[in-house]
Amino acid sequence: MKVVLLADVKGTGKKGDLVNVSDGYSRNYLFPRSLAREATAQVMNELKGAEEAKRHRAEVEREKARGVAEAIDGKTLKLTAKSGQGGKLFGAVTSKEVADELKRSFHVDVDKKKIAMEDIKAFGTFTCELKLYNGVSAKVYVAVGEE
Repeated sequence: MKVVLLADVKGTGKKGDLVNVSDGYSRNYLFPRSLAREATAQVMNELKGAEEAKRHRAEVEREKARGVAEAIDGKTLKLTAKSGQGGKLFGAVTSKEVADELKRSFHVDVDKKKIAMEDIKAFGTFTCELKLYNGVSAKVYVAVGEE
């Protein structure tokens, strides 16, 4: 019997796969646990529509990320920090502070986990890479000055 899996089933397949299983396995295990549905024309159309919707959402998200990348690529963020002895920073400038400044300056919401940088522990200008989406990234410069 051909069924469409609604969830990952160990030893059978992944969610959305069309698999051929025995009648007893489908009736006694897969159907009662809502792990699969019989592969009818209606179910196949729903599956195809869901895949197209997922692909469309991913493409829209990628285009949005490209627009954000073009808007902020090469821009400079100005941050201030307290200085300790000898002109060194008291603490460090972290990716969270960079994300907050991006939101404040350019109205762009970027997760701090998507900012690839080391903690900045001195004054000067540093480069940060923002990984906005798979294959879409932007570079920004962080200028750290004294308060």
